[in-house]
Amino acid sequence: MPDSRLPDPQPQEKDFTAGGIFDLAERPRNTTGDRALDDRLKEIAGHWVKDPRKRDLIAGMLMTSLKIGRDNAGMGDLKMLHRALREMRYANKVFQDYRHCRKVSIFGSARTLPDNPAYQAAERFGQRMVQEGYMVITGAGDGIMGAAQHGAGREKSFGLNIKLPFEQSANDTILGDEKLMTFNYFFTRKLSFVKEADAFALFPGGFGTMDELFEGLTLVQTGKANILPIVLVDVPGMEYWKTFLAFVESHLLGHGLISPLDLTLIRRVEDVEEAVQEILQFYRIFHSYRHVRDRVVFRLKRKLSAAAVKQLNEDFKDLLAEGQIEQGTALPEEANEEGIFHLPRLIAHFRRGDFGRWRQFIDAINSSAVVLAKL
Repeated sequence: MPDSRLPDPQPQEKDFTAGGIFDLAERPRNTTGDRALDDRLKEIAGHWVKDPRKRDLIAGMLMTSLKIGRDNAGMGDLKMLHRALREMRYANKVFQDYRHCRKVSIFGSARTLPDNPAYQAAERFGQRMVQEGYMVITGAGDGIMGAAQHGAGREKSFGLNIKLPFEQSANDTILGDEKLMTFNYFFTRKLSFVKEADAFALFPGGFGTMDELFEGLTLVQTGKANILPIVLVDVPGMEYWKTFLAFVESHLLGHGLISPLDLTLIRRVEDVEEAVQEILQFYRIFHSYRHVRDRVVFRLKRKLSAAAVKQLNEDFKDLLAEGQIEQGTALPEEANEEGIFHLPRLIAHFRRGDFGRWRQFIDAINSSAVVLAKL
């Protein structure tokens, strides 16, 4: 049985939509309406980037920017768009050098004090995830965020601070670090939380924690973000998430507002080590997946046995739009993801939707027999 420490290579380009971004046109059809100006913008872009594929996209962004100006947008809108693009650009620059590391986004209240068991659990969780080779991402504040940051340490953590009318200062662990980013907008901040994470861990918190939970959960439930572990961490004597799930089951599920399978996308635990193992188990054999046109490609750390693939076909035939689940190698369209092109694949024509059932499929992969490595 392979363990969680199998080689876990990460591509330099991360698509948190499981291929949705990669499938976008590399040559956008943008135009200013002035062909000479379009050519000039492409020439300017070419001076900044050598890769012709990137040049066209940069030129397309320049054209869009000029069109916004021509649309007679108000100063407020121009300032907002400018600031949002700057924030996304800077965050991408910071994370770029750490794309080879898996990361967990940790959420929870800024008001939790050090004598609270949840604070101590968050600190221990941050420490344990670093021991398992992960980096942590927090909101850079105090409370749960500061505890997880302290547990992980400055070198292995990122802080996504937010400017508020009542100024939120960064916690002592991440203050002054190059991996501390300050956002003006919640939506650009939350994009980084989701875009860069390989797992979510949520401790008790207020409206902000709930917002982050529902944002991530909705994106996964609708297929707008890839499936990842979403772990709700309760602590002894505080049934915060147990009470929350009781409400969800009674009112959302009970009134038919969500499906039973939606609940498979979140896991509640009562112990830090259980939370750690929940995340490690998710990536035990499964590595990632990507949509390639009408197929879904699941990348694996180890090749499955023929019997295991047969069992998956029997157990998950309801997910198949046509054909069977086949084990193979990377498709040509995946060539841009250097570093993982060599991994074995499961390829299938899966029905889109019911992503809770997809989560069950990933769990089944992680419980499957593998072909033993040759010595």
